[in-house]
Parts: sequence; C-alpha cells; structure tokens
Amino acid sequence: MEEQWTRRNFCLALGALGASATLGAAEPGKDSMRSRLGVITDEITQDLDKALDFIASYSLSYCELRELWGRNIMTLSPSDLERAKQIIEKHHVQVAEIASPLFKYNLPEMPAQPSERRDTFMATFTDQDTESLLKKSFQIARFFGTEKIRIFSYWRVEDPEKAYPHVRERLAKTAAVAAQNKMTLLLENEPTCNVGTGKELGRLVRDINSPALRAMWDPANAVVLDEIPYPDGYKYVRGLFPHLHVKDAKRDTSTGKTRWLPVGSGDVDFRGQFQALLRDGYRGTISLETHYRRPDGNSLESSRESLDGLLKVLKSVA
Repeated sequence: MEEQWTRRNFCLALGALGASATLGAAEPGKDSMRSRLGVITDEITQDLDKALDFIASYSLSYCELRELWGRNIMTLSPSDLERAKQIIEKHHVQVAEIASPLFKYNLPEMPAQPSERRDTFMATFTDQDTESLLKKSFQIARFFGTEKIRIFSYWRVEDPEKAYPHVRERLAKTAAVAAQNKMTLLLENEPTCNVGTGKELGRLVRDINSPALRAMWDPANAVVLDEIPYPDGYKYVRGLFPHLHVKDAKRDTSTGKTRWLPVGSGDVDFRGQFQALLRDGYRGTISLETHYRRPDGNSLESSRESLDGLLKVLKSVA
C-alpha cells in the first residue's frame, strides 16, 4: 500500500501541473463514460429496490448511497445495512461511494449564521460527532465494497477566507486518519459550505496534498456561486477528482436564485466538460444527482428526464 500511495502522490503532483494522470487507466472493455455512470439512489426514490430497478433498466453499473428509506445512511441499523447490501447485490451494481454528511455542520471557531434553509439530508450531526462519524463511515464503506467517502468543508461563513486555516487543519488531520485506514475522502464543492467553487476546491486539495484526500467535482454547484464551471472551474480541479456529480442549473443574475434543470438544459457546458474529460483520459466514476423536479414533483420521472439528457450529452461526445 505504501508503494501505491507513492504512485498517487506522484499523480497528484502531475495534477497540480494540469495533467490528468491521476485518474488511472481503464479496464479492458470498460472505457466508455456510460460504463462508469450511476445515480444517487434517493434522488430517484427512498425505496432502494425501486431506485435500483430504475438504474438497472438503463444497464448502469453504479449507485451512490446517501439516504435509504427516509434515513441518512450514517444512522441506519446493521439490519438495514445488510438489507441494502442484499438489494444491491441482487441488482448487480457497485457502490461508487458513500455520500456521508461529514463536515456538513458548523465550524466551531466560526459558526455560520444560517440565512437560508440548509439541506442536511436527514442528518443532524455536529463537529463533536466527527470522530465517531468518520469511524462509522469507514465501516460502512468497507461493508459496501468501496474506499471512497464524500465529505464537506463546514457551513459557509460570510468570509470563507478567514475560515480557511481552520478548515484546512481539520481536513488534513482527517485525511491522515483516512490514510491509516486505507480510505479516500472526496471533498465536494458545495455552495453552502466553505469550499464551493472549483477554484476553492483545487486550492484546498493541493494545499493538503494527501493521497487520502481527493476532490469531488460538481460543476452545477459552482454555478450557484457565480463560477463558470467549464472551462473556468474545471481548470483548478483537472486531474484531482476520481468522482463527478452531474446535475444542471440556471442562475438568475437579477435575483441570485438558482433553478435545477434536466442535464443539458442549464448553464453548465456539459458537452465541453465531457469532451475535456475524454481528452484528459478521465477514468473515474460519475453520479447523476438529479435535484431537478418536474412540476408534478415526480422524482423518478424527473430523474429519467435528467438521465436521458446526460446520456444524450455523452452520446454526442463519444
């Protein structure tokens, strides 16, 4: 494992120079973007069996776990976790990553003053829970056969630059623990957290410079903070992420409000983004994170619209 980490450090250094070698080589016969595509299950439905029926109907290989049966995955009982594993095995899909709520709470030194409703996805953790939450996330990831765990950067404060040293210190310590446990933490750019853009994400991942802390790039999240995801945001995270979230958004510059839309209908240049990923030899996984809801509120059909839009984009750049 020590040798493997050395290779990853080397790749991370290449990524800092704008290279794409961090993303590794594809397995024979599995080099298409679609072969590495999945969906965050609760965006389809809280019923895991029905969500995986949907995923399997498109012959997708992956799912991402966040909420099941109305509960955050970090609060599920052992029996429910076993039940979930059996359902996943029945549908012959793999778990791309565990979408944990780690660090999606207040930074003790600089608690945010929430001016809007924050989405915690059925989780009510605080910084005091971090150690136990991290340990449990390792256990759950191993149980589902993945080493990748999604994390955040604390609720966004008025001046994220002032919070930066505290966030960097905590995430660096957490990455060291993850390395000891042979796990990989994926830091997502989340607009309600202190790392919300591609520029902020690339800076922190490079500053910590740990093989156990990588990026998770979400182009649409960058739209919320007025960053142009591609090409602007992408240039900061190129080569740093093994997992990608896909949804689409349109921001009203006059009101500052963001609307979620089916993939291909918003402000994200997904055609340009996926063309760049192909050029850069991207071999990581991809999760559709629908977010968009039709006027009738049907989450499954909303996911279908968004997935069909994503597949159309992928076909156009294949």
